[in-house]
Parts: sequence; C-alpha cells; structure tokens
Amino acid sequence: MAKMEVKTSLLDNMIGVGDMVLLEPLDEDSFINNLKKRYDHNEVYTYIGSVVISINPYRSLPIYTPEKVEEYRNRNFYELSPHIFALSDEAYRSLRDQDKDQCILITGESGAGKTEASKLVMSYVAAVCGKGAEVNQVKEQLLQSNPVLEAFGNAKTVRNDNSSRFGKYMDIEFDFKGDPLGGVISNYLLEKSRVVKQPRGERNFHIFYQILSGASEDFLCKLKLERDFSRYNYLGLDSAKVNGVDDAANFRTVRNAMQIVGFMDHETQSVFEVVAAVLKLGNIEFKPESRVNGLDESKIKDKNELKEICELTGIDQSVLERAFSFRTVEAKQEKVSTTLNVAQAYYARDALAKNLYSRLFSWLVTRINESIKAQTKVRKKVMGVLDIYGFEIFEDNSFEQFIINYCNEKLQQIFIELTLKEEQEEYIREGIEWTHIEYFNNAIICDLIENNQTGILAMLDEECLRPGTVTDDTFLEKLNQVCATHQHFESRMSKCSRFLNDTSLPHSCFRIQHYAGKVMYQVEGFVDKNNDLLYRDLSQAMWKASHSLIKALFPEGNPAKINLKRPPTAGSQFKASVATLMKNLQTKNPNYIRCIKPNDKKAPHIFNDALVCHQIRYLGLLENVRVRRAGYAFRQAYEPCLERYKMLCKQTWPHWRGPARAGVEVLFNELEIPEEEFSFGRSKIFIRNPRTLFKLEDLRKQRLEDLATLIEKIYRGWKCRTRFLLMKKSQIVIASWYRRYAQQKKYQKIKSSAIIVQSYIRGWKARKLLRELKHQKRCNEAATIIAAYWHGTQARRELRRLKEEARNKHAIAVIWAYWLGYKVRREYRKFFRANAGRKIYEFTLQRLMQKYFLEMKNKMPSLSPIDKNWPARPYLFLDSTHKELKRIFHLWRCKKYRDQFTDQQKLIYEEKLEASELFKDKKALYPASVGQPFQGAYLEISKNPKYKKLKDAVDEKIIIAEVVNKINRANGKATSRIFLLTKNNVLLADQKSGNIKSEVPLGDVTKVSMSSQNDGFFAVHLKEGSGAAGKGDFLLSSDHLIEMATKLYRTTLSQTKQKLNIEISDEFLVQFRQDKVCVKFIQGSQKNGNIPTCKRKNNRLLEVAVP
Repeated sequence: MAKMEVKTSLLDNMIGVGDMVLLEPLDEDSFINNLKKRYDHNEVYTYIGSVVISINPYRSLPIYTPEKVEEYRNRNFYELSPHIFALSDEAYRSLRDQDKDQCILITGESGAGKTEASKLVMSYVAAVCGKGAEVNQVKEQLLQSNPVLEAFGNAKTVRNDNSSRFGKYMDIEFDFKGDPLGGVISNYLLEKSRVVKQPRGERNFHIFYQILSGASEDFLCKLKLERDFSRYNYLGLDSAKVNGVDDAANFRTVRNAMQIVGFMDHETQSVFEVVAAVLKLGNIEFKPESRVNGLDESKIKDKNELKEICELTGIDQSVLERAFSFRTVEAKQEKVSTTLNVAQAYYARDALAKNLYSRLFSWLVTRINESIKAQTKVRKKVMGVLDIYGFEIFEDNSFEQFIINYCNEKLQQIFIELTLKEEQEEYIREGIEWTHIEYFNNAIICDLIENNQTGILAMLDEECLRPGTVTDDTFLEKLNQVCATHQHFESRMSKCSRFLNDTSLPHSCFRIQHYAGKVMYQVEGFVDKNNDLLYRDLSQAMWKASHSLIKALFPEGNPAKINLKRPPTAGSQFKASVATLMKNLQTKNPNYIRCIKPNDKKAPHIFNDALVCHQIRYLGLLENVRVRRAGYAFRQAYEPCLERYKMLCKQTWPHWRGPARAGVEVLFNELEIPEEEFSFGRSKIFIRNPRTLFKLEDLRKQRLEDLATLIEKIYRGWKCRTRFLLMKKSQIVIASWYRRYAQQKKYQKIKSSAIIVQSYIRGWKARKLLRELKHQKRCNEAATIIAAYWHGTQARRELRRLKEEARNKHAIAVIWAYWLGYKVRREYRKFFRANAGRKIYEFTLQRLMQKYFLEMKNKMPSLSPIDKNWPARPYLFLDSTHKELKRIFHLWRCKKYRDQFTDQQKLIYEEKLEASELFKDKKALYPASVGQPFQGAYLEISKNPKYKKLKDAVDEKIIIAEVVNKINRANGKATSRIFLLTKNNVLLADQKSGNIKSEVPLGDVTKVSMSSQNDGFFAVHLKEGSGAAGKGDFLLSSDHLIEMATKLYRTTLSQTKQKLNIEISDEFLVQFRQDKVCVKFIQGSQKNGNIPTCKRKNNRLLEVAVP
C-alpha cells in the first residue's frame, strides 16, 4: 500500500476554534469563551480569516525559538496552528514571490503587546531572508533601531511598563531576491506633554532614568547631573523604580544600539547633553517681582541651574534669562516686548522643554533613517510595519486621546474597506458571485472630525487663529453651534433638547459616539495643545547656541529667516500625517494583527472577561467575523482539501488519478452535501456554513479511526505471519547446524587417536637417537680433559722461569733509582732556600684565584639587564679583575636579552631610543610618554565606514593616524583634523567628511618646533616657496606629541637622508601666509583643569597658557 503523505492543519488537535470564522454559534459570549479557552492552554494566537488576534501572555512562551521559525517557514497560512510567524511568512512570501508591497497593521490598546508583536515580525523576517555580511549588517541596524526609539519614545504607564508614547511606521525595503536593503521610519504624535508632567503611578520617558542609573560618574559629571532622581522636578518619584526593569543595563544596550545603527561618538554625546538640558530645565523656578509701572514680571530664583544649562548648550546666560522673562511680538515692521509673569514664565519653560525633547526625538528618527536607508537606487519592494497606539478611553480624556482615537477611526475605516475589497477581489478571482454586505461605515465619524468646513479639527484651528479672547469654553460653544444636530456628537449645552437632561455629561465636556463606543472629552487644554506655541524669543535663544545639535533643532530662530506666518497647529499637522499614512497603506497589501490585553494587573494566567469584551467591541472583531462570514465562511485550495478528506470516498481513496477539482466534486457528491452549502471556484472550494466543515471533520475523524483499526488488523496479521516464517527458518538452520556439529565431533575423535599413535612412535625414535649422541659426547669430553691437564703443566713451568728472571731485573732497577735520587738531592740542597718563598707565593696565589672563581660561580646574579646586584670583592688585589668581570657579564646578558627580541619589538625600542635622544631632559612631557606604547594607528580607518573615502584617497601605508587640533591664527580656537603620516607625505583631513584638506611632501618639512613644557602644541614649518607653503606653517595640538614627532623625524630621515630639525623653545615663530606670528608659552591656572589653552593677544602674538 502506498505511503500516505501526512500534513498538519489548522483543524488538527484544535483547542477551541482556531479561526473565529468557523465559530458556532457566533455571539459575543462564545467569542470570549473561545479566546479564554485557548488562552488557558497557552494558545495566545487566533485567526479571523487572515487577521491574527494576539493576547498578551505577560510571560515568556517557548513558541518563538529558531525551530519554530523553521517550522513556519514557507508554509501555507492555514497549514499550522495560528501564529504571528504564519502571518509574517505569508506577507514576506507575497512580497518576495508575487512582487506585492505589504503592510502589517498592529493595533490594540496600551499594554496589549503591540511593540513586542512588531519586534517578532521584524525578527522573523530577519531570520528567513538572505544571509551575507552586508545583508546581516542591514538586518542588525534595522533591529537595533528599536532599543533606541523605545528608550526615547516609551514610558511606564499604569497599563504598561513599556508603553509606546508615539506611533511608528517602518517601511523595510527589499531587493528582487527578498534581501533587506534598508528602511524608513515615520513617527506620529510623540506625547511630549509627558516630559513636564506625568499622571500618578507613571514615569517620564525611559531615557531619563537610564542615564541617571547607568551612566558612569565621570559621564554624569560631564552632563552636570546627579544620580538621585529626587533632584529633578520632571521625574515622578512614586514610580521611579520598576520591578523587573534594569535601567542601568538598558542604558548600556541603548549606547551599543546607537553605535551599531551608526551614531558617531560626538553625536551620541550631543544627544545626551540635550537630554540632560531638558532634565535640568525642570529645576528652573521663578519668583514674582513688581516693576515701577505696576506690571508683574518674573525672575529666576536660583541661577546655578540656568548657568549649568547654558554651559551644556553653549548659550549665553543673559540671552536665555531674558527669553524666560520677556516676550517679543513682531507685526510687519513693529516689535513689541512684554514681560512675562510667573505663570507665563513656567509655561515658557515647559514649552521649551517639550519642544526641545520632541525635536530631539524627530532628529533621532531622521538620523536613524540616514543610517538604515537603502544605499542602492534599484527598484525596491516594501514591507511596512505600523505600530501605533490603540483606541483610548480614560477617566479624563483630553486632546491627545482625541487625536489618537481619530487615527484609530481612520484605521478602522481603511480596515473595513480593505477587508471588503480583499474579500470581493477573491470572489471575483475565483468566479464566485459577489453579494453586497451590510456593515457599519464609520466615514460619518471621520467626517465629523476631519471635515474641512465643519469638522472638529477645522473649528479648533479656526478658533486658535481667531483674534480676540480665545478659550476652551469658546471652542466648546462653537462646537455646540455647528455640531449640535450631528447624530454622533453630544454636549450638555447642545441646542438639541434631548441632551439637556443628561446629568452624566459635565458642562466643559463633549461626547463622540466612536465606532468603539462613546468617549467623553474634556475641552480643557484643547486650544493650548493645538497651538503648541513656543515663544520666538526662546527659538532665537536656542539658535544662538554654540551646541551644533541644538542650533540645528531650531532653524526658525535664525534672524535671517524670520517668518511671521503662524506655524501649523498640532491638529492640522497630525491630520496631514494621517492622510499621508492612509494613502501609503492603500497602495499596499494589508495584514492585520489585533492585540488584546487580558487583564490590567500585567500578570499571567488572568483573563478578565469584561476587559476583553470591551476591547473586542472597540476593535470591531465580531463585525469583522460577520463580514468574513457574510458570504462563505471557509475556503481552501482543491489539492489540500482533497488530500485531507479523500479517505471519505472509495473513488478518491487511497489515490485520485485526475485533476484535484474533479476529485473534490466526486467527494462532495458522494457525501451528499447540499449544493447551496458550497461553491466551486477556479482554484478553491468555498464552504458557506461552518457546520458543514465540522461535519466533514467529524466524518474524517470517524474514518481515521476505522482506517486505524484496519491498519492495526493488517499489521497484526503481518506480524504473526512474519513470526511464523522466522521460526520455521530458524528450525531449519538449527537442524543443519546440529548435523554439522555431530560430524565435526566424530572427525575430531578419530583425528586425536591418530595423533596419539604418531606421538608414541616419534618419542621412541627420539630417545634412541639421544642415547647415541650422549655416548659420543662423553668420549669427546674425556680426550679434551686429558689434553687440557697436559697443557696446564707446561704453562706453569714456563711461568715460574719467567718470574725468576723478572725479580732479578727489578732488583737492579731499584738499586739504580735509589743511587740517582741520592745524587739529585745532594745537588738540590744548594738551591732550595733561595727559591722556596716565590714558589709558595705562586702556589698560594693560584689557590686564592681558584677559590675566587668557584665562589663567583655560586653567587652569580640573575640574567635581567636591570639587575644591579654583583657579589662583593673578597680581596683588594682582585679589584680590577672584579670590575672587568662585572662589565663582561653585563654585556653578555644584555646580548642574551636582545637576542630574544622580534623585529617588531626591536623597531619599537629603536623608536623609544630615538625619542630619548631627542627629548630626554628637554621636554617636560617626555617622562609621561616612556611607559606608553607607540601605536601609530589610533583611528580604525579601514574599519570605520565613515573614513572609506579617506582610505581610498591614500594609497600608501599609513604610519600614524590620529585626531589633532589645528589652531586658528585668528582667534586661537582649535578645529579637529585627522593627521596622517605616510612614507612620503603629511596629510590633514576633515574629521567629519574625511576630505583631505592639506597634503605636504616630507621634503618640504624643514623643522618642528615645540615648547619645553608639559603641553602637546607643536608647529610644522614648511619650506618657503614650496607648493604646500601657500597658507603657511601648521600649528597643531596632539595628545601623542612625542610619538608623532619621533615618527616624523625617523620617516624624514629614512626618505630624505637628512635629519629633521627639532627645535625646543618656549618662544618660536610660525609663518601664517605672509605674516610671522610669535607663539609664546606661559605658566598659568586654567578654568578647564589641566588642559592648555591658546589665546590671541594681538596680530603678532599667540599665547599658550600651560598649567
């Protein structure tokens, strides 16, 4: 029997109903019960057709592993159980294979898990797309943009510890292969009012707490901050610490993410300086003062905070102080300056803090877009991910909730339109007759809000621009006049009499019947928040800052670009942004993720029916199901349908030979399903009622049980037959082996008997031969013994004769020796007394020298060249020898130590030796450089993409690369430059762009001048008349002066064979174009600590103050 292909399905092992379109009966209670049942079994995802419902589990689940990614990769949407990966894979494959731009819309209220859902979508797409160094870098930058935006745009609220307080839409761009090329991020309506005030139980934006918790003490000191949260008025203390959140670790993560995304160190520093300035703005307090003319004005109580803010931002203190105290109004050619009272001053302070932080956030988004944008100009496919705030209904709803709910109305409108459009297109594509579906169209609510003539936003803008006294009450009066008859607008003071007795509606409120339910808005603050007014004096003060980032954030403060036209209101800006977003979404194929929060306690395993019911209503999920079920509740391609249900018909089981559609027709006719319950499309079967599908599933389940019984019966029969045949085969084998064994035993017995007989015969023959050999051996031994005795007797006789002869000769020799000795001693006595002293002296001296060398051998010092130990001299007469030995030993061990050096170490020590000869006892900075290794390449030019242009421009090997400060002759201020030294040239390049500013051949360098003090200033003198000397000499400052001067000296000597003149003097002349300027070094105290400063005294003198 052919092996049946087994596939998993949405309908297999289903807990509850995986797709709400199949839910029977369909009502609110059954909908909630189905969600609850699946949630209790850790099934947090459920479908409504192609829409994914995601319930926040408030804990980690093992369903996002790399194995799960591979499981859902390239699988049909309904092939596996509901999962966010299934929707992500469907969107990615549609983009890659069908060339359709996609968008994924993630909605839900705060705390429902929208941000985590967007992360999961992006991580899945990153995991399944292509690999490669460039592709991986793009994916990493796209993923690492999230921690940065979360730190600056998220905050703890009563509903969510990591609530997004802005809307984010990211377009991820892909090439034709489906590999990511880059992305573009758009942000909407940052809740900047949170900067200055947070509701009880909530925090400010994460970044404030992360800096104070995770930054080092030195970094906080640079930012003029303290670690104590209570020191800052803008930070609420009741929720400063969040359980399970490590702000210090998150700060390190944010800094690392900024580096990966592409922020340079100075940009990161500038961002944190702006954040610190915002934090310190909240500590500025005002006191009232009365002027002579009777007008009230305000003064700053404590100017220390203002001073530190000005030092951080580079703003003149008097300019900022005046901007907080006065307001200048310009009209055509007239300027009127008025004083600000205390309330107005506090409003100006908070407005500046909100605008500063809001513009910083927009700048961050723009900067991230610059890093992650696609570098190629080829045609790109786009996948958009929308993570935006859900519908909000609070006890107190203000302008922010009004704007957010307006956005959700527009999203609901496009959701219904695109869902119906998608449904209609599929019916037309499959040849199924389309019937009109009745549904609630919320276009009337959108028109109530956005109509250009009578819309609420238009009237709010009109009221803000109207001359005269404008308040929130006048705005409400205008609404009562214009919107009184609108069926979705209610107000206590409305002219429509049916609301006059509604005591639940306060006088200062109005109510709108949204698609998600009624929401009551308090008009207090609508006008001010819509105006979003920042006084021009503050804008101009910010533009005057020397801080480059702050100056860029306030371009309208430039006096040369003053625009008297009123800036657009917050409402009109957001309306335009929403219109652009809707236009963008309508060009893409939509995919929806509806996020639901199960409880308000942020705890797992708790399912609050009332809360979930509220969210189901305002998300319109039941209406979505009804739209999907208005035609056909279930549809499936013919191939998987036939594969799943083919066992229900004898004609299609086990294999159908023919087209899949024909097989499905045969199957349905065999099962006698009414024709009105299904329709055949071009590629799919459409089933009208879920009951029909469940009937098919029940029949399939019963048939599978029957098939399992049949398979079990056949298997048991096969198993018994196999066992019988195996036993029969085993009996035959055993019998054959026994017969073989019996014959082997008989053969072995006969063989052993023959061997015994053979052994006895061979033993008898061997013993007979042995006896004969022994007799012959005894005869031979007897003859040998007789001969030996005879030869011994002859030898002993000859020995006695020789000994006698030898004794006679020895006696003669002894007598003669004694006689000669006697003669010698008699002659020697004459000279013994004259030579005995000298001989004894030489012997004693030789013995002392021997003892000296033996002791030296045991007392030798270590082989370290810096070891000064040497054994003491034992005898005075060995003084010169002792010193010479010490010198020879030191030279020998130095040679041994030098032999251990590599070529690189020898080069380093040669440079250090050269530096010693040039600067020892001449330059006060030299001792500090002795212990520092000469590295040369302090800038990673080859690794940093910013310097790619500079790397391509320099073909030679770079000997030294470092950032130096080039001193301006006009004012003595320093400008950062990249100093490069190659074998033939000295180059100066711009640090930001990498463009080469100056290139000087080494032959044109005539001299290097520096002071004898502890500073890093030096001047490079150029040959007069050379091409490089057009602008004059270079006056530079470096933290590695000794190393730079040494390498320049050695390189010049190597290339030009001439020694470079190193002049060390506290006064020297520097040529600037046609003029000569004296550079003079003096001792003096510094405001900046131990950093030397350069100031211009006159046209001919630059004075450097050295601490």
